[in-house]
Amino acid sequence: QVQLVESGGGWVQAGGSLRLSCAASGNIFSINFMGWYRQAPGKQRELVARISRGGLTNYKDSVRGRFTISRDNAKNTVYLQMNSLKPDDTDVYYCNAQDIKDDYWGQGTQVTVSS
Repeated sequence: QVQLVESGGGWVQAGGSLRLSCAASGNIFSINFMGWYRQAPGKQRELVARISRGGLTNYKDSVRGRFTISRDNAKNTVYLQMNSLKPDDTDVYYCNAQDIKDDYWGQGTQVTVSS
């Protein structure tokens, strides 16, 4: 089992920045990808960004160039630096970790961007 604890959500005006953090504990040695997804009410959860243990990254098209995902393997922590935030970025953001068997999820953190 893997446990994920998120922090860093909140409220910001359009154009502002936020940094999300997610610390993993438990059976962390089997984790390859860690990342962030987001979900609005009534919509499917969607990938925002993810990073492999070796540093390969994937981004949702609408956040590329504004968001940066990074990972500290020594601290078992993944970060999402979000710059130039837009109202459309308002969602609940979920940390995710994947091993060969399962997906693990954090509890979610609200990000609200006001216009």
